[in-house]
Amino acid sequence: MTTPQEKAAAARKAAEEAARVAAEAAAAAEAAEKEAAAAGTGSATASGEAGEIAAGYAFDGPALELGTVMVDGAADPAARVRIPLRMMNRHGLVAGATGTGKTKTLQGIAEQLSRAGVPVVMADVKGDLSGLSEPGEDNEKIRGRAAETGASDWAPSGFPTEFVSLGTGGIGVPIRATITSFGPILLSKVLGLNDTQESTLGLIFHWADQRGLALLDLKDLRAVITHLTSPEGKEDLKGIGGVSAQTAGVILRALVNLEAEGGDTFFGEPELDPADLLRTAGGQGVITLFELGQQAARPVLFSTFLMWVLADLFQTLPEVGDVDKPKLIFIFDEAHLLFADASKAFLQQVEQTVKLIRSKGVGVFFCTQLPTDIPNPVLSQLGARIQHALRAFTPDDQKALAKTVRTYPKSTVYDLEEALTSLGTGEAIVTVLSEKGAPTPVAWTKIAPPRSLMDTIGDDRIKSTALSSALQGKYGQSIDRESAYEMLLASVAAANPAPETPQAPGRSQAQQEEDSAAERIMKNPAVKSFLRSAASAAGREISRSIFGTRRR
Repeated sequence: MTTPQEKAAAARKAAEEAARVAAEAAAAAEAAEKEAAAAGTGSATASGEAGEIAAGYAFDGPALELGTVMVDGAADPAARVRIPLRMMNRHGLVAGATGTGKTKTLQGIAEQLSRAGVPVVMADVKGDLSGLSEPGEDNEKIRGRAAETGASDWAPSGFPTEFVSLGTGGIGVPIRATITSFGPILLSKVLGLNDTQESTLGLIFHWADQRGLALLDLKDLRAVITHLTSPEGKEDLKGIGGVSAQTAGVILRALVNLEAEGGDTFFGEPELDPADLLRTAGGQGVITLFELGQQAARPVLFSTFLMWVLADLFQTLPEVGDVDKPKLIFIFDEAHLLFADASKAFLQQVEQTVKLIRSKGVGVFFCTQLPTDIPNPVLSQLGARIQHALRAFTPDDQKALAKTVRTYPKSTVYDLEEALTSLGTGEAIVTVLSEKGAPTPVAWTKIAPPRSLMDTIGDDRIKSTALSSALQGKYGQSIDRESAYEMLLASVAAANPAPETPQAPGRSQAQQEEDSAAERIMKNPAVKSFLRSAASAAGREISRSIFGTRRR
């Protein structure tokens, strides 16, 4: 017979067991709800204001996943914010103050483009994007953010990455450009020339082109300007028209300074072939990371070089019109360096390039702190806007904030001026172009975490990867073939022959007559005219277009 005490103990035990089962059931239900919400399936669907915003990002075709909509500080995992892949060649802007998460946003965009088979070119100005080549860390914090941002399939992953350096002084594969192909407008930007000096440099390039003097490196251009400012070159300088010896001298001094600061390691051969930026590996687009190398002290040269690469792509790629996915995405980090103190001619060419290169299947994304760093004609060409937090500490900051707010579509959900200064790290105000080309609703977005390593892999790893690259054999060794420097040096030697030496014993009269005949032929005006014509014909083979760069 069971005592009352035993009955009470059994009842307590049964109650405890029932409570445990109920708790497990509640936990299982909560986990199932979170999983369904993260996957955007089942009963968890975006609703309310977040759902209305997310409806503007519900595209039919492939899209890049940026993150999820936030309203009143809460992220809705089912309310996805996306960019249509086929609209990526309509260009974009990623902006925000230092430390707000711009680099990680770019990292995530590059990863998804690579997975979609689209090559990416990025400027690794601060050296913290090398982690793209390695899988990221798998921890509870990252997985929690992935769930919040709708990335239910998040898993660590590395991506095919090439490490290249501007010039021969870096840790990546050395990349160079010739002076001739770089052109006078871009070189003037690097040298810090004013409009008059830029015009003069253009005339000097034209003179060298017409005479078949190949300008491959800095010593070639320096030799040409030295010749034009010398007593022997006075007549040639007059023939150019509108060029003063003083202005040519200023350009020459700027060249000497650039060379002294290591600029000579960048200009030369072998020159970059744009086709090497359009590669895939295992179905994934190759991400090419440009690091400054020894040009860290001259970031303007770095940004201007990237503009040269873009101009070269513009000239070499065929027209493709609207495509399902871009051929290449080009990302300018620290874009303010590109436009600071730029000449009118330079800005016009940047605007033209951005406007027209879309039809070549190339998309351009600018990354900077303030949208006002980008000139209005260029800013108007950018379809996607990913704006991280802005700081408004000064009157100028307040003006920039007000200008930024006016560039967004109107929102009934957010006070944009307040939102732009309240964004947390890894959050952004987003609007992109839909598949029909219309702006999407403004979305306060929690950005999904990258799948690759959010840290540098170290210089040693970068060096070893670069040395094992197929590009190392193509670009690793410098080439110094005959060009303007050697040709002008030879002409000076011919104009100032060495003093005659006594005839060597045994030298025949016939040999002396042969030498005299050769001299007479070379001094013949008809022969001189022919040689000048040949040089001019060679020079005319160099034609220039955008930015004054050479057509390939």
